[in-house]
Formats: sequence, structure tokens, C-alpha cells
Amino acid sequence: MQSPAQLTALFRERGLKVTPQRELVFRLLHNNPTHPTAEAVYLAAAEVMPMMSLKTVYQVLHELKLIGEIQVIELGTGALRFDPNTTDHHHLVCRGCGTVHDITLDASEITLNRTQRRGFTVDDVEITIRGLCRNCRP
Repeated sequence: MQSPAQLTALFRERGLKVTPQRELVFRLLHNNPTHPTAEAVYLAAAEVMPMMSLKTVYQVLHELKLIGEIQVIELGTGALRFDPNTTDHHHLVCRGCGTVHDITLDASEITLNRTQRRGFTVDDVEITIRGLCRNCRP
């Protein structure tokens, strides 16, 4: 994800309004490794701007997704997560606390034979590895 200043310029170039609320969401997501939910972004934003609405947060997240600045990921943790890391990567997810970490794996070796593909043309591979983090292990 680009810096908040770069996102502000990009939004202006595209004719999108740049509001203090949008700039705050840009700052909250920039270099954020936690893969936050919309609700987590909203709670953090509301601490700074109590009048910020959850709807506004969702709108900004949707716009960032549309322009390719964040990824929306479903990791089976109960809510969509928003990932500002748009590079090719995969995820390590704790079954206990739900924390998510980016991992880099070479998935180019994964192949499916014709029967396994069932007529699909594979254009993307997402790998999610689940386990328990050191804080959740018994």
C-alpha cells in the first residue's frame, strides 16, 4: 500500500474527495501488519475522530480495494480482513487468537492434473496455514 500522502494524491487524481476521515483510514492501514477487520479500523479511527461512522470506514476500504491498494481476505476468522500488503504472499493464522502473519512461499510448484482442475483455469493460489501461536499453545 502506498503512503498516506501518495494515497491522498491518488484519490485526488481520480476525482475522489479527500476528507480527514479518509486520510485517517489511510494512516491506520499504512504498514499495518495486523490484517484488521473493518470494525478494528473503525474502533481505532473513532478514538481519534469520535464522529467517524462504520459506514465511512467500509466506504474507504471499498475504494482502496477497487484501486488495488488493499486486499480483502477471508481467513475463516469470522470477519473479512483487510491487508495493505498487496505483494504476492500467503498467511499463517492462529486458531486460538486469530492473529494473522504474512508468509512468503513459492507456490509455483503446485500443480493440478486435468481431473483435479475439473475444467478450471487456475489463475491464483492462496495458501492459509493454521496452527497455534506461541501465546495460544498450551
